[in-house]
Amino acid sequence: MSQSVAVWHGVNLASERLGAKALYANDDFFAPKERMLQDSDPVFIAGKYDENGKWMDGWETRRKREQGYDYCVVQLAVSGRINKVEIDTRHFTGNYAPAAMLEACRCSSMPTEETQWTAITDTVALEGNSQKWVDIASNEVYTHVRLNIYPDGGVARLRVYGQPEVEWQGLEGQAVDLFAMAVGGHAIEANDEHFGSKHNLNLPGRGINMGDGWETRRRREPGNDWVILALGHRGEIDEVIIDTAYFKGNFADACSIQVADVGALPETTLAAQSLYWQELLPKSKLGADQEHRFREALAKVGPITHLRVNIFPDGGISRIRVIGKPVF
Repeated sequence: MSQSVAVWHGVNLASERLGAKALYANDDFFAPKERMLQDSDPVFIAGKYDENGKWMDGWETRRKREQGYDYCVVQLAVSGRINKVEIDTRHFTGNYAPAAMLEACRCSSMPTEETQWTAITDTVALEGNSQKWVDIASNEVYTHVRLNIYPDGGVARLRVYGQPEVEWQGLEGQAVDLFAMAVGGHAIEANDEHFGSKHNLNLPGRGINMGDGWETRRRREPGNDWVILALGHRGEIDEVIIDTAYFKGNFADACSIQVADVGALPETTLAAQSLYWQELLPKSKLGADQEHRFREALAKVGPITHLRVNIFPDGGISRIRVIGKPVF
């Protein structure tokens, strides 16, 4: 049984699916700026050309024949504190940007020429067909970033990881999805994700196809599969929605949910502890390609911070929503 313990860098605040937008680029002759924010991994399609030249999966400017550099302004999906940036040049080889620097600002409207930008990275050297990770040492809240590339070239993907800035006090007493990606909810660990990632479980909207969910391999031994989830904020749970959209011959047959209020314990320690967490939802039947809403079946467990969702015996789930009220 394969096991996944991915390091969580934070929510990708520059995610297209979350709502990030590439507002302006001084040049995107070969490949449009919008492609740089796609959530999918970049691809290379040999022999594919458009009217301007070779089709590339990212943002690519023309060859610069004068002084200066190229740049792209991005509106983050939600404002937040940035802790890590990924600048991805996969499939860009003789046409990648040799260096880059990221600036950020906080403003309530589209940045203008008068906007004051703050450099949040040094100028970093890039390599072709590779992924560059840069740690950010800042506690400021930002709404926009500007990627400068020196002097020109291509970037396949820009990912800006951080913690969304949520005005939780203003949500007191309101029912919200505490597991939503936009509020910092995230999957911590799953025992298997052979066909689909656990990080799909709290993407916005319903799944778009069978590959847009969490799916384990066919189990050929006793037991069941599971995933551990962290809420964006401690809260009391009113409803849990388990969506098996697009999973028809391979949906999880049943599920149960265990929960805990564990505070700031290291996430790497939670898998073993989760075996003994209290039950929120007893083992409950699931069906194909539908939303399942659980309210009356939920136990009164008080405030929680984490969930363990067990599926029996294996299969796929598209989305999980955890509706509740934040507790302070």
